[in-house]
Amino acid sequence: MRTVILIPARYASTRYPGKPLAELRQRDGSRKTLIQMSWEAASRIAGAASVHVATDDDRIAAAARAFGADVVMTPESCANGTERCAAALERLSGPAPDLVVNFQGDAPLTPPWFVEDLIAAMGAEDTARMATPVLRCDRLHYEALLEDRRQGRVGGTTAVFDATGRALYFSKEVLPHIDAGALPEPIPVFHHVGVYAYRPDALRDYARRPACALERLEGLEQLRFLDAGIPVRCVEVSARGRVFWELNNPTDVPRIEAALEAL
Repeated sequence: MRTVILIPARYASTRYPGKPLAELRQRDGSRKTLIQMSWEAASRIAGAASVHVATDDDRIAAAARAFGADVVMTPESCANGTERCAAALERLSGPAPDLVVNFQGDAPLTPPWFVEDLIAAMGAEDTARMATPVLRCDRLHYEALLEDRRQGRVGGTTAVFDATGRALYFSKEVLPHIDAGALPEPIPVFHHVGVYAYRPDALRDYARRPACALERLEGLEQLRFLDAGIPVRCVEVSARGRVFWELNNPTDVPRIEAALEAL
């Protein structure tokens, strides 16, 4: 499959304005912007034909071009990353891709094998229109999700899926709810890794549909697929000892810098 990776990036984030240009401390003491770190992480993924930053902001575009990224300009009207990927798809030059990967611009800790496993799953299942990775929580990860909710912070998203891997729901709450008492092992909570692989037709179909009620309530773009009856395939991935976390709020910066230090 010819796979193209798109990194949607917008400046006007509600919780963290200017987030793609936020600078994070590296292991050697230098600093890099979030968008550069995400582009470098995406560029390490095997099997991709190209990697592009998709944005509507000239500041992000200039910063991305300065470190060597290819940039696709998209409309300001894009409501989320999936819509931005759909707009970028129509503006790409060269051969049409068989698969489009939406690599989150706020998740520089995403290991390359998360996406490689996702691409492999889509290649093995011809009928799958869209897929996304999920990571089983260990105790520390699970407690971090709960602490975010206790503090009123919007943290990671969780995924619930059936025995075949078909998504049932995604939420910014920690699902499934586990009653107080002994925590089951393995922990039945999966952190949704915000990467998506789409067939081009599924991406175009998404862009033609209006936002659904659950999508607006949760602020989760992938719920539009479920609302439309389009199956979302959840692909379980392994952390292999790596810490995974997205940069959702300014308070996440120390957490991610600590993880970078430990790499």
